[in-house]
Amino acid sequence: MLADTDLLAAWRDGDKEAGKALFARHYEAVARFFRNKVGAEAPDLVQKTFLGCVESMDGFRGDGSFRSFLFAVAYRQLCKHYRVRSAHDERFDVGTVSAYALDPTPSRVLAERQEQRLLLEGLRRIPVAFQVVLELHYWEEMSGSEIAGSLEMALGTVKSRIRKGRELLAEEVTVLAGSSEPLDSTLSNLDKWAAALRDQALGAQKP
Repeated sequence: MLADTDLLAAWRDGDKEAGKALFARHYEAVARFFRNKVGAEAPDLVQKTFLGCVESMDGFRGDGSFRSFLFAVAYRQLCKHYRVRSAHDERFDVGTVSAYALDPTPSRVLAERQEQRLLLEGLRRIPVAFQVVLELHYWEEMSGSEIAGSLEMALGTVKSRIRKGRELLAEEVTVLAGSSEPLDSTLSNLDKWAAALRDQALGAQKP
């Protein structure tokens, strides 16, 4: 199997099949990235992300992983989408506004257990900046360095956002939980439930 960088190089040289291979390899991950944040508009943003890769791939010099580059494009598309949705609010800031505040409809991500549903809804209720870091960390299993590269921030900032994000998530799950049992299970096994959601592919389907 060719590495991402080899496929990207071939794509740059006009090999459309290489581009299709990259799309197929990373589609589900990009779809996951959007689905718990923008719902029904996720497919459109997935397409815009891959088109954005085409338009900006000359800027990728191989300093980091292609995956970091891909999620950097995805994050820019997400922020652009939110800015358009919040054009009336000059104070819009991903560090303070949540996906739930922008779109209160339930998550479209599939979840089998109550603990998973609490986790998903809790993530949507914390500021987007923290939701993004936690989902890249738990669902995509990205290293701190990869996340830092994608979000163009210092590694120390990523680590602090993971810690703060977990605290904010715990607060939201506590509010959402109807009983102590799923609450305790969710908070004490966050890694487990996040991994289970990832293994289910979060309902993502390849095109």
